[in-house]
Amino acid sequence: MAGFVPGRSGRGATELDLAQHKSWHNYLGTVLRMSTLLNRELTDCHQLSLADVRLLDLLEHSPTGSVQMGNLAEALASLPSRLTRQIKRLEDRGLVLREVSPHDRRCVVATIIDVGRTLVGQAMITYANAVRVHFLAPLTRPQVAAMGVACRQIGDALKHPGRLGPS
Repeated sequence: MAGFVPGRSGRGATELDLAQHKSWHNYLGTVLRMSTLLNRELTDCHQLSLADVRLLDLLEHSPTGSVQMGNLAEALASLPSRLTRQIKRLEDRGLVLREVSPHDRRCVVATIIDVGRTLVGQAMITYANAVRVHFLAPLTRPQVAAMGVACRQIGDALKHPGRLGPS
């Protein structure tokens, strides 16, 4: 945004002030760089994207290893059509199964299978090491804790858009 000066275009309260602008752009730049780095490392080491690892990890940590497709889409903030394509790719690789729910024939569930469990276990080691080295290492423990609280508050507000401010 060359030439952009926060608070200088005459639009007043509709703009971000300088501190808000810097905070947002530092956050966004960090998220984009971390996502790129994680995708590259996970793809190079395991042929899985960050989105694939998140999906497989959700299945791995569900009590039955299965999750209804609609619930997966919601948990991953993914469009149902995008999730269907992603599950199809993982199914073609022999990592998950997609089948009609035995409890409700109207629902489709995705289930992680043994090969998927093994691969996501390996990928989570790569993932944790990258997060530890590239994201957490520059921070002190109090900074990590403060970031966790701030991100939880932001996430909660995004889940419940009508509620504003710290709880």
